Amino acid sequence: MSTAARPAESAGELGVAVLHAVRGQHAFEACVEQLGTAIRLGVFPHGSTLPPERELATRMNVSRATLREAMAALREADLVETRRGRHGGTVVTLTPKLPARSSARRTADRRADWLDTLDFRRIVEPGAAALAASRELTAPQRRTLEKAHAVVAGATKPATHRQADSRFHLTIATLTGSARAVEAVTSVQAGLHEMLGAIPVLGTNIDHSDRQHARIVRAVLAGDPATARRAMEQHCDDTAALLRGLLE
Repeated sequence: MSTAARPAESAGELGVAVLHAVRGQHAFEACVEQLGTAIRLGVFPHGSTLPPERELATRMNVSRATLREAMAALREADLVETRRGRHGGTVVTLTPKLPARSSARRTADRRADWLDTLDFRRIVEPGAAALAASRELTAPQRRTLEKAHAVVAGATKPATHRQADSRFHLTIATLTGSARAVEAVTSVQAGLHEMLGAIPVLGTNIDHSDRQHARIVRAVLAGDPATARRAMEQHCDDTAALLRGLLE
């Protein structure tokens, strides 16, 4: 089964691009992890419907029985609910919210893992931005990126902004056409989501981040890989500096 990433053109398309074939013997746990992460990052936002069971099972290379067990776990965790009828399906019920900062236990191992995530992000996301800028983007792909940027720039609530920010970065990853790039960016965004939940929401940082996003978008749309890479490097470096200062 091909795992080539497809460019995101809607919430469903982004979700399909982010999900990938399960590896290893623990298919149930891997399904729960992938789908739960996608929901927390806003790939499947509140009120959206997950892709059909057959499509998900094929995409993730698991049996439909295993997928049903994973869906049951997500329902138990109040992330989704299953609705019947003509407009039924598995609907995301998780509402974006900021976790209590006290819930983030800053053990030595946790801090080491966070710092490793920041280093990995510095490698992965600038490369993804440069690769996206090198592609011949179609008109729908360009609109998808512009829309993702507009949503994060227009988000007024911190929790909504955080999910929109993740969707923006994942959208750039899908434009590379590389399934491995999408998987790597999803991994670092999951770690980043956890780190940002452990610090206060800072308006100045959000404003700065939004300006950097605009520079990244301009470079990608202009087909300028070098500028896209530099802009994303600066963005990653500034976010890492903030997190290191507040988490160490």
